[in-house]
Amino acid sequence: MKSIKFASKPENISIVEKFIDELKSEVNIGDEVFGNILISLTEGANNAMIHGNKCDEKKDVEISWSVDDRGKNLTFIIKDQGPGFDYSHLPDPTAPENLEKTHGRGVFLMMQLADMIVFSDKGATVEMSFKI
Repeated sequence: MKSIKFASKPENISIVEKFIDELKSEVNIGDEVFGNILISLTEGANNAMIHGNKCDEKKDVEISWSVDDRGKNLTFIIKDQGPGFDYSHLPDPTAPENLEKTHGRGVFLMMQLADMIVFSDKGATVEMSFKI
């Protein structure tokens, strides 16, 4: 499993974007799956930096990844150093009262775009897999 680690500064999202771009060259990822990965990982990394680590630059976000033996599934694990969150009771961003809100869609998008998603460590770790 390979990984990157970076401080919880919102501008470090560019590190994640560059990482995903480089990964596309290394692993055979189609354009549609690439888009799903890009959105899911940037949302997950933003959540980890902003909500998990509260933008504390002394706290890191780590993203690790691996491809299964058959080269069919790409798995990412995003970890922050925060206390976690209650991922089982998030507001539905598609509910009428939430449609105008400018936040609260990240986990929803990740769940829609990833082929598998699992939260652990009270929500401080998220694992996402994509069929490639």
